[in-house]
Amino acid sequence: MSAQRDWEELRSRCEACRACALGEGRHKLVFGVGPQRTPVLFVGEGPGQQEDLQGEPFVGAAGKLLDEMLSIIDLGRHNCYIANIVKCRPPGNRDPKPEEQTACIGYLYEQIRLLEPKIIVCLGRISAAALIESNYRITRQHGQWVEKGGVWYTAIYHPSALLRDLSKRPETFLDLLSVRQKIRQVCPELYQNA
Repeated sequence: MSAQRDWEELRSRCEACRACALGEGRHKLVFGVGPQRTPVLFVGEGPGQQEDLQGEPFVGAAGKLLDEMLSIIDLGRHNCYIANIVKCRPPGNRDPKPEEQTACIGYLYEQIRLLEPKIIVCLGRISAAALIESNYRITRQHGQWVEKGGVWYTAIYHPSALLRDLSKRPETFLDLLSVRQKIRQVCPELYQNA
């Protein structure tokens, strides 16, 4: 019951937040989706137009592709959590500015604290730079694992990048298989309960 209150309080604070200009222009807060306790967290950069209208992350074309990617490794919105670095849509779907990321990332850190994930998969360069290493190079480092504070981190190409560049799909498939293998090593109960 206390954890549920913590989630509700965090969401309320996010909805009231005006720490940057993104909150002024949003239609809906895009807080996150998935179970409130799960060992696997996927983190994108920020909501797009469809996400802003529906209030859920990854629901447009990139979201459909992400759902397909997750299904390849027996995951879905029912057994992993999906969130973003920023909770409000940057205008024109541009990358979130550093000051917008700084204003919002504390909410993601609180989500991480409440979720207690064992694995965090960054979707794209921006989330990898925010959570793994500031000068992260997605083209060279995708699929590599790093352990920080008892949590395993990796990054894969953002689904939007895969929609634009089909040549990245084979290496992303291998990265997804690596994610599945890491889940089997670190949190096999996720698949046992599926």
